[in-house]
Amino acid sequence: MIKEPMIRKQLHEKTIRRMDAICSWFQSKTAELTYPIYSSYDIRDSGYKIVNVDANIYPAGFNNICPTDKETAPGLFAKYLNQHYQNDIDKILLVTEEHTNNAYYWENVWTIQDLLTAGGYEVRVALAKSFETPLTVKTSSGRDVTVYSAGENSNLWKEFTPDLVVSNNDFSEAHEEWAKNMVLPMNPPREMGWYQRKKSRYFENYNSLVNEFAEVADIDPFLMRVETEEFLDFDINNEESREALAQKVDTFLTDLKISYQKRGLDQVPFAFVKNNSGTYGLAVTRVSSGQEIREWNYKSRKKMKAAKGGRDVEEVIIQEGVPSVIQADGATAEPVIYMIGCQLVGGFLRTHSEKSSTESLNSPGAIYKRLCVSDLLVRPEGCVLENVYKWSAKLGLLAIGLEAGQMGVTFKGFHKKSCT
Repeated sequence: MIKEPMIRKQLHEKTIRRMDAICSWFQSKTAELTYPIYSSYDIRDSGYKIVNVDANIYPAGFNNICPTDKETAPGLFAKYLNQHYQNDIDKILLVTEEHTNNAYYWENVWTIQDLLTAGGYEVRVALAKSFETPLTVKTSSGRDVTVYSAGENSNLWKEFTPDLVVSNNDFSEAHEEWAKNMVLPMNPPREMGWYQRKKSRYFENYNSLVNEFAEVADIDPFLMRVETEEFLDFDINNEESREALAQKVDTFLTDLKISYQKRGLDQVPFAFVKNNSGTYGLAVTRVSSGQEIREWNYKSRKKMKAAKGGRDVEEVIIQEGVPSVIQADGATAEPVIYMIGCQLVGGFLRTHSEKSSTESLNSPGAIYKRLCVSDLLVRPEGCVLENVYKWSAKLGLLAIGLEAGQMGVTFKGFHKKSCT
């Protein structure tokens, strides 16, 4: 029988005991893959399992990571770029979202620019569109960010010749007209954007890697897997489509209940229905039965109708709901782990006082609390939380690498090298 308080300790002790074998396995995997300059991972810790429930290849939120962790970030950026681009990068163009009125997003942009600059790079910030005069936007702390046009005939190209484009735009829209004239290497590549990326592909790879990792670490893969199924041809306005989804949800929850009972868990299963190509917490709904889908009202249907940029939701995933036992100042919380290349750089706790332990916390009203991971560099055996969350994030990075290969995405100018 699974005893909830022991799971985190068990995972920690197993990974510490088998650290050499695990690191060797991880290094052999990274040697075969291309992976992005940065990424972030939402982790859910239920006490009976610790899983990765979302991965962002274009993370916004660098401003929220622990100040101590930020001190190591410039060196990690430099290490990644020197290793994978063979010291050929001096100037970087940081292409961002167009959220010109979102001061918190621009605090993130300012932080990325500052960290790259501290690593020894000359950095300009730009939008993937044409306009004549550079913009000045304010961050949440009152700093100014100068934003240039990265359009085809922009004056930027006359005065600045970047060696690399780093994207913080998640490309929910393809921007094909802009991209056809872009000959510079881009990392993460536009082709990994949400206009064609699928969560179902990512989680298939993630769970497959968990199975491999579990053999090396000698753990039950259940402890790190998050069951996920794809549902194609989703049409929120079609009754037959909603009925088919409802039936699949009921079967999915029944299978979860059987799995829990085998392990002595009395957890009542629930699931999330999520847009298969979405971000920003949009088009995500918690369900406890198929009947809830049959009874979706106008408001519920509207919530699942459109994703970022107004795109229709045409595919969804059904994902195992994992409650959170983590709290911060009395509010439900979940760790978010950030990586630069294959290295852990930092993170934070996302909290929400109005959400329960079974709800999505990635929604308006979320507050970010401190979570430092720097101690792992000194004494990993004493950092239980950070060590366990680290390996969930690192499995996520490998899943992204596999995903890129399956999608046929090329990281132009990138040289593969084992993570060290």
